[in-house]
Amino acid sequence: MRVLSSVAALSLGLVMSTSALAVTGEEAQLIDSINTYRSQAQRCGEDVSVELPALNSDTRLALSPEGTRDLQQAMSRAAYPMVNVQAISLSGPRDATAAMNAIKESFCQVVLDPQFVDIGVSQEGRDWRIVLARPLLSGRLGDWQAEGQKLLQAINNARRAPRQCGGQPFPAASALSWSPVLADVAANHTRAMANQNFFDHIDKDGRTPGDRAELAGYLYRLIGENIAAGRDTAQKVVDGWLDSPGHCATLMNPDFQEMGGAYAVDPKSDAGIYWTGLFGTPQ
Repeated sequence: MRVLSSVAALSLGLVMSTSALAVTGEEAQLIDSINTYRSQAQRCGEDVSVELPALNSDTRLALSPEGTRDLQQAMSRAAYPMVNVQAISLSGPRDATAAMNAIKESFCQVVLDPQFVDIGVSQEGRDWRIVLARPLLSGRLGDWQAEGQKLLQAINNARRAPRQCGGQPFPAASALSWSPVLADVAANHTRAMANQNFFDHIDKDGRTPGDRAELAGYLYRLIGENIAAGRDTAQKVVDGWLDSPGHCATLMNPDFQEMGGAYAVDPKSDAGIYWTGLFGTPQ
């Protein structure tokens, strides 16, 4: 197998026209494989990733595999309002399984980058292009408390119906109530991720979600945390969590009773915007 290149382009401008390619069976299979890979902690070089929400399949990113030098121009034609984009070009894989093996071997850092939100895949014979991108923030957000309440509402809407989280079935679950203590803990962790430019459940002081909750005086029987980056609405965050088996299982866990949530923005950070949903059951 011959891997040609991985290239990145940065743009802060809006783009004007549109073109897209249909997603075939092999292309859709590769997207599913990448999302499955992202949904579990992975060793990549010297680092270990955290579980990541699923990428959205966006046909505007299904660009022709031929060449990589025109990436910015192609993105402009596709009318994708990007902040950051990275493309992986492969030559040789006969199918999605072989392409995924090549990605794991040579491009794990790209597909495990938490800043990316959307993905497009195109294939022509044994030539592939995988494009991952983060769009501009599309709307105005309220303060972190207001958006945290929207996060709670979207989660409770999801908990109303039974669903599969990967291979695990979950029944409909009762609504969670808002916890001001958990909300403050979530807000502090989210600001830390944004301002210190990291994405992890473990903060820079080595504290876990349970540690942070205890320090805030929250005595719990059960604690859980979901995080997200790059997504600019509460509903998009929840949609990404629902498409990721581990995040979905936390969100649907009937043993949780309360939650708090928050977002934070720092334009100097890699992902721009970060979210935390902290789930708990008090003693």
